[in-house]
Amino acid sequence: MKTKILLVEDDINLGDVLCDYLELQDHEVVRAMDGVEGLEIFKSGNFDLLILDVMLPRKDGFTLAAEIREKNPQVPIIFLTARDRMEDRVSGFKAGCDDYITKPFSSEELELRIGAILRRCQQQETNGQATPGNNGVYALGKYTFDSANHELRIDDKRIGLTTKEVELLRVLYAHKNQLIAREKTLKAVWGSDNYFIGRSMDVFITKLRKYLKDDPDISIVNVHGTGFRLEVKE
Repeated sequence: MKTKILLVEDDINLGDVLCDYLELQDHEVVRAMDGVEGLEIFKSGNFDLLILDVMLPRKDGFTLAAEIREKNPQVPIIFLTARDRMEDRVSGFKAGCDDYITKPFSSEELELRIGAILRRCQQQETNGQATPGNNGVYALGKYTFDSANHELRIDDKRIGLTTKEVELLRVLYAHKNQLIAREKTLKAVWGSDNYFIGRSMDVFITKLRKYLKDDPDISIVNVHGTGFRLEVKE
């Protein structure tokens, strides 16, 4: 089955090139020219992955991604942008993206990153369903961590998680009350341990801490220069 991709890119020439290339790689591509159109198309269809420019007319890519995340925390999002400052990258990951690619880039690099994200999503789904008796649902202090449905639940509160948040929490959970090296975590979730992705992971750690704040017996401890430990008092 073809991967269905929504491409939101206002540069006509770049959009044409990307559409042609992605379709040659056996993807189905639906295209929008601005953020408002992109949101409307997203609402009307089921997509496996989104590719968003950041500097879009009518609604910028960061705003578009944040609004999409409110409706669907799972769908993978890749940003394409000429904005390569650290502040922009952090803003992108805060908005909920799974990857951030700066222009200029090669079509081959984009396809490799798409493949890596989709493989991780597939692996996550497999892991979430493969363990007999848990169906991807785990007890985490007072919380229920439902990795299959991308949710944290506590009492009557439900918190939607993005794909990357699920992957990161799964890694931390698998090493509960143990120190896991920063580099190992980065490679497990992002497939790379470079500096920029490392800074992005810090954003995700901050978000997970916020989600878990309702249980004082849970904490994500940063061991400076070494890694992280998900501490759960039992």
